[in-house]
Amino acid sequence: MEEVENKLNDYKILREGEAEIIMLKKNAVFYNPVQVHNRDMSIAVLRTFIAKRKEEHKAMMDKREKPRNKGCHDRSSSPNGENGSTGQQDEMDAVGEKEINHVADEVEDLHLPKEATKIPLWKVARELKEPTVLEALAASGLRSLRYAREIDGLGKVVALDIDTACVEACKRNIKFNGSSVMSKMEAHLTDARVYMLTHPKEFDVVDIDPYGSPSIFLDSAVQAVADGGLLLCTATDMAVLCGTNGEVCYTKYGSYPVKGKYCHEMALRILLASIESHANRYKRYIVPVLSVFMDFYVRVFVRVFTSAIEIKKTPLKLSYVYQCNSCDSFHLQCLGRTVTKDNSVKYAPGIGPVVPQECSDCGKKYNMGGPIWSAPIHDQDWVISTLMDVKSMKDRYPAYKKITSVLTTISEELHDIPLFFSLHNISSTIKCTSPSAVMFRSAVLNAGYRISSTHVNPLGLKSDAPWDVIWDIMRCWVKNHPIKEQPCDTSGTAILSKSPKLEANFSRAVAALSKAGAKKVNRFLPNPERHWGPKVRAGRKITSKHASLLGPDVINHVMNGAANPEDGNVPMPDKPTPENGENAADHEDEPSTKRQKTDNDELATEP
Repeated sequence: MEEVENKLNDYKILREGEAEIIMLKKNAVFYNPVQVHNRDMSIAVLRTFIAKRKEEHKAMMDKREKPRNKGCHDRSSSPNGENGSTGQQDEMDAVGEKEINHVADEVEDLHLPKEATKIPLWKVARELKEPTVLEALAASGLRSLRYAREIDGLGKVVALDIDTACVEACKRNIKFNGSSVMSKMEAHLTDARVYMLTHPKEFDVVDIDPYGSPSIFLDSAVQAVADGGLLLCTATDMAVLCGTNGEVCYTKYGSYPVKGKYCHEMALRILLASIESHANRYKRYIVPVLSVFMDFYVRVFVRVFTSAIEIKKTPLKLSYVYQCNSCDSFHLQCLGRTVTKDNSVKYAPGIGPVVPQECSDCGKKYNMGGPIWSAPIHDQDWVISTLMDVKSMKDRYPAYKKITSVLTTISEELHDIPLFFSLHNISSTIKCTSPSAVMFRSAVLNAGYRISSTHVNPLGLKSDAPWDVIWDIMRCWVKNHPIKEQPCDTSGTAILSKSPKLEANFSRAVAALSKAGAKKVNRFLPNPERHWGPKVRAGRKITSKHASLLGPDVINHVMNGAANPEDGNVPMPDKPTPENGENAADHEDEPSTKRQKTDNDELATEP
């Protein structure tokens, strides 16, 4: 009995949503409470996906039913009991043949006995299978457990990991959550990339949430998603995606980032462009339904379809970015265009360049980046449906306030406008006091253009107004609010030296204040606690350089030898393995030629 009690004392129970995990206090598999936002958002979108999937299936069945009913009506109304016209009968035969071909694979997949195969194929086609889910990097399995317990109408959930401790913990947690989870969830010790490649188009939902870059999983992931299925992908390597390491971004994602206030939205668009590139190799394409920047990562939700014709439109969805290296002006150049001739549409390379050698606003040079995804990154219908569903199930989301604030802001974005600018930034360029957001938005609206906020940045503004209009509004603002004389070689001086062609009207417009802002709905919430971030990759020793992630108190505690980072008291990430699934020991900061350090040495500060 004492042995059992001692074993139980080595564990602690963590609860999130309706799922519980039992975890070793020594923290062999880590839990990151920060990711509750990520998991809640994923659950919300999956519920919308299941509802949309049912609607689409019902619409498809109704469409199939019409020709059948029409054919029956024609046969019954024909004289002498004869069938209708030969042309209509041929059409019905064609429809029936298509249905048989469509459901033939489904019948084989059911593995039914011979007696069961006598069921009419049209009845089998009517039955919509429950969606199956694959989590490629499961760790403790908390995300999969929440999927299995909280989402109604979900089928099998498969959790994968390459780390033995993770899979053991995952299997233990499956048993801990009872028979309802055991009946629909399974865990496997395997390389996610190999598993996805050997199960093509098998899963309706594929979830990739690595610690770092997802780039090495994308090629296999787009092949594992069923046609019309949902791919969920997270990227936490924001330094790479936001332009700090542009050459690394190009090697991983095939796109070069440029630095700007819109860098986090550009990170979303680079990730989408990379997923589209991988999908196109297999005659597939993506349709984004939701793309969010939250906390310290970007997360995209895209549907994957197969069509050799649709992939020809991919260049129309991608653009290069020209960013002035002095002022905030940026311009996009689409990779492709359509040419209509004799009622046929053909695709051709885009025409450029869209900008001169020097910036037309300040006379400086441009930096070039991309290609990025320049098509819409959200589906408005999905966003609204998800938001309404979340509000109707408030008690089932631990991070309810956060995800509703994000979804509310996204619902008010201009979805067809790529990237944004910062009002404070453009005011800083010309060294003037910034107008209020309502006044500036009113001036844009009164000029006949659209404008909105963005969920990425509280100070960000999206608008279809060209940059000469935006700078004209600022020139008019400076006329009414004079500034000190500036050096003649600055960008602001060059911009203000031109006379405005537009007379800005700053009188308040009705639409200048968003609906959420008018109702005083919180759209940008502060972090729930200090040092809210990704913590430290599992397996790395805690040193003074991690103070910004863990806080000085935790660092001092560790340095004094009072705690070990593996005792469960130090916040660690929920992903215990590196992004490619290899052991953490393979990614130590120190070269392998150095001596093996003791436990006390590992807690010492690096020289």
